[in-house]
Amino acid sequence: MALETNMQIRDHLRTAREFLTAADREFAAGDHLQASEKLWGAASHALIAVAQQRNWPYGSHRALKRAVQSLVEETGDETIRGGFLAAEKFHVNFYHDFMEDFELDADRPTVNGFVERLLVLAA
Repeated sequence: MALETNMQIRDHLRTAREFLTAADREFAAGDHLQASEKLWGAASHALIAVAQQRNWPYGSHRALKRAVQSLVEETGDETIRGGFLAAEKFHVNFYHDFMEDFELDADRPTVNGFVERLLVLAA
């Protein structure tokens, strides 16, 4: 793998970790919209890193969905799909503010687990 690609992967993984921390701060401050977008950012950056590592396409939302499917097939871990779906909800929530407090509370750990799983897969 080229040195530049390795650096990009590391940058995406670092950004994913930073966004997870930022999402926690935003939720604590009561800014659910920014927190939602940070959770989506963490998920997408982690997924991009994994896709880059495996030389999979990652340049569109559709490509990210396909990468999720490939990861499920590779690992046999269906929770990866659920984590991505929860992350997508937060992405949409940033624009439409439709999630109820109970959904925010219930789905945050799912996205956090998804990102943590991807960080392990990319290590």
